[in-house]
Amino acid sequence: MAWHDAYTRGHAVAPEAFHDDRVLNHWDGRWQRDGTAAPDTSPVDGTVIAGPPRLDRSTALRAVRASLDEHREWRHVPLAERKTRVSAALDALAEHRDLLSLLLVWEIGKPWRLATADVDRCIDGVRWYVDEIDRMIEGRTPLPGPVSNIASWNYPMSVLMHAMLVQLLAGNAVIAKTPTDGGVSCLTLACALAVREGLPITLVSGGGAELSPALVRAGELGCVSFVGGRDTGAQIALSLADLGRAHILEQEGLNCWGVWEYDDWDLLGRQIRATFDYAKQRCTAYPRFVVQRQLFDRFLATYLPAISSVRFGHPLAVESPDDPLPELDFGPVINDAKAKELNDQVADAIVKGGVPLYRGDLADGRFLPGQDLSAYVAPVAVLAPPRSSPLFHAEPFGPVDTIVVVDTEAELLAAMNASNGALVATLSCGDEAAAKRIGDEVRAFKFGLNRPRSRGDRDELFGGLGASWRGAYVGGELLVRAVTQGPDGERLPGNFPGYTLQP
Repeated sequence: MAWHDAYTRGHAVAPEAFHDDRVLNHWDGRWQRDGTAAPDTSPVDGTVIAGPPRLDRSTALRAVRASLDEHREWRHVPLAERKTRVSAALDALAEHRDLLSLLLVWEIGKPWRLATADVDRCIDGVRWYVDEIDRMIEGRTPLPGPVSNIASWNYPMSVLMHAMLVQLLAGNAVIAKTPTDGGVSCLTLACALAVREGLPITLVSGGGAELSPALVRAGELGCVSFVGGRDTGAQIALSLADLGRAHILEQEGLNCWGVWEYDDWDLLGRQIRATFDYAKQRCTAYPRFVVQRQLFDRFLATYLPAISSVRFGHPLAVESPDDPLPELDFGPVINDAKAKELNDQVADAIVKGGVPLYRGDLADGRFLPGQDLSAYVAPVAVLAPPRSSPLFHAEPFGPVDTIVVVDTEAELLAAMNASNGALVATLSCGDEAAAKRIGDEVRAFKFGLNRPRSRGDRDELFGGLGASWRGAYVGGELLVRAVTQGPDGERLPGNFPGYTLQP
């Protein structure tokens, strides 16, 4: 289970993509030993691991031009052949599922249960599209150019690789930038297995600012697909403003969980515990609870046991080699810089008046003796974060909760809509009429009553309201429509500069 063993296995499975000292980029139909490769460190324990081989701007532009040539050929490959090749790639991913998962554990710190779920969701989700693509593609044609994919590091398989394989099914060549903060080896192995089946995939690495002219503004592109933060997403949207190019920009929002006129505390306790999966490092995490003042005592009696039962630590720490891997809710955050940022934000919020409702201790985690703990953060909850704190209005992307107490429905709505749009929101409420009134006013794409919402799989749609999303919505048939051309004048469901159309 050691990193060296995992990387060695990757080298053995795909020697064309893994060299002894580095991974490679793939463009113009070949694995290329180019770019500047520097070692990275694993958030798990500081182990030195492979880093992304960063290209310069001119090389990235050449890679995009070569992808257009591949796209012009691939768009004419019959759908039956595309399905056969994508299915073969899925079979290869399934064969090497455990290795892909292990690479994810080391590169981004996912516990084994969550790492395997990431890989499985990619495979199972795309198999559903293989079965359904015929009806989805009817009357539609591929885009005029390849799809450029820029995604965050947290879900390289179930979000990024999944989207790429569906885009390929739809008749497009694809380009992916490896996430800068982690996942390069897992994604490289997945792409190597897919490339062997004749799929036109370009895989490049580099800084966002350096590669943006190639991966966002290059004239050869047919669509830009982005998953990440609001600042970067806004910059990409600005770059695309004068191009009229298809785009899918999934951006963060402060997803809130409201508690109003409610009494099923056993259920809520289980749900609160589950919100800490993967240290809340996902786009549909719930880092903010908005609670009716009259219920705060009951909420607190439910919340504190839930947060104190969260299990965290080294994802591979076992006492003997034959022991099963630990069952953890989360491991490290993505790197030590993020851990410091979170700790600094919590300290600042408390100094400015926030109440430290709960502060976990790293001593309660499951670790190896003497291991590096610099990327680990214990669960934290801050009551009434000050408005001047980033924790008040932004998603922390770590195991940090904030709690706001309100007295009226108007205050509840104002607090739940604090970030001008979100991807998901949930309300725990036993009053049907109140739930309907509140749900109609919450600015989130998905609203859950007494249950959390997630990105979803297969035919479940996904998007965001307000500043959390720009461009076409995805999920189910909408993902295929977003990366194909339909009849003249078609208005895709999405959040565009000129209109917002709900599916």
